[in-house]
Amino acid sequence: MFKIIKLFFSPAWLFTTCLVFLAILLTIRLGFWQLDRLDQNNTFNSHILSVQAMPDLNLSEEIKGINLTDLEYRTVIATGIFDFNNQVVIRNQVWAQSWGNEIGYTIITPLLMQNGHAVLVQRGWVPLSFNTPLSLRSFDQSGDVFVNGIIRLPLEKGEMGGGVPDPTLAPGQEGLFFWNNVNIKRIQQQIPYDILPVYVQQAPVKDNGTLPYKSIPILELTDEAHLGYAIQWFFYAILLLFGYPYFIRKHRDN
Repeated sequence: MFKIIKLFFSPAWLFTTCLVFLAILLTIRLGFWQLDRLDQNNTFNSHILSVQAMPDLNLSEEIKGINLTDLEYRTVIATGIFDFNNQVVIRNQVWAQSWGNEIGYTIITPLLMQNGHAVLVQRGWVPLSFNTPLSLRSFDQSGDVFVNGIIRLPLEKGEMGGGVPDPTLAPGQEGLFFWNNVNIKRIQQQIPYDILPVYVQQAPVKDNGTLPYKSIPILELTDEAHLGYAIQWFFYAILLLFGYPYFIRKHRDN
């Protein structure tokens, strides 16, 4: 074994040994990375199961002391009046039509509730032709409205942390109509009253056949094979660790 180890660092094998050593470190790191992903996924699944077991939260009632940012995906209901003068749209949103995917917008409208709070509501998807505040007024709902949906957290960037950031206001511009993300901190700056730190993604109605088309995400609570990938990477590390000395010994014997 000592002779094999000595060969590792001989001029003829030193470069290959370094590559194998780096490959072993990389595969071990990837294995632990998959275990971290598994832990994150299990935490997410536990969160979803716990909030799904909770009763509907009425945002129109007393919500003081409730940390809404810890309750993403919990079902909520609310009653109030929509403020259509301060609604905005999120661009580059896709809806699957019978002929294929179509790009459009999702409408974000503040809901003024009976308890004095206001919350942004994602009311659904509309085609690109509805690209002005005036065109959206065809979807106005007068008087008190009832909303049910799920709590969603705001996004300052895209789902994976990337994407194009929302532009800053031009000189003399009072607010943005087109947004890339539901960036509540930025949207708050152009709304004259306080809004909650989360928004509501409105659930679809029974047939969902009229605009705006509503949707909520379908969550698959699986381990996403992270454990299998981790075992696979650790197997590669063991294979390199024990296979490389065997390869050198066979090469030396030949």
